[in-house]
Amino acid sequence: MSLKGKTYIITGGASGLGGATARLYAENGANVVIADLKGYDELAGEIGDSARGIECDVTNTEQVQAAVDLAVETFGGLNGAVNCAGIGSAMRTTSRGVPFDLSMFEFVIKVNLIGTFNVIRLASTKMSEFDADESGERGVFINTASVAAFDGQIGQAAYSASKGGVVGMTLPIARDLAKMGMRCVTIAPGLFNTPLLAALPEEAKASLAAQVPFPPRLGEPSEFATLALEIARNQMLNGETIRLDGAIRMAPK
Repeated sequence: MSLKGKTYIITGGASGLGGATARLYAENGANVVIADLKGYDELAGEIGDSARGIECDVTNTEQVQAAVDLAVETFGGLNGAVNCAGIGSAMRTTSRGVPFDLSMFEFVIKVNLIGTFNVIRLASTKMSEFDADESGERGVFINTASVAAFDGQIGQAAYSASKGGVVGMTLPIARDLAKMGMRCVTIAPGLFNTPLLAALPEEAKASLAAQVPFPPRLGEPSEFATLALEIARNQMLNGETIRLDGAIRMAPK
């Protein structure tokens, strides 16, 4: 599927993995709606006429629907979404007599898992109204999980559960949407040089990078973006989770 003239919503699209994907998609002829909590107008202005920015909390149905409507009203259609919006947490199930804050567990699940599904359900409903291309395809959904879905570390119960949920729903969604010519694929990144890790001291980042077998460094957002580009282009990529991690398998801590 050529990206030229196609339109995609990029959640968490103002920076990090989403920002790199928005830039690369636009460079390859796509229109992008940058949906984020901040920074969306700045990046849209940098990209130019093929981009629009909108404030969007992925757990808010009205805001997600507004992003879908903006895509259609501005660019005349919608061909999918790249779901990069997400949050992390670090707390043990119980520690020093204090149980994990259940509200935080629920919040992580709500943003990372339910928010991802919220985007897919609303966007796919709108996409079903448009004609498929000559190959029968209407579009693709690309989700962001994490190696923590498989190798969750100490303190990552909420994060791993949320990302494991994203992995778990990938195939059922692909099967749900197949008859409408839509695909669903998930990327599970390892240690990437995103704003979250950028805040760490250089010594800490070097220690993390040394855990990666090869290449022994943090991944770059541009490397996530190139995989997201290939997924959009390649119709046979469907219903699968792809680890993008330099062969790392996370230790308990």
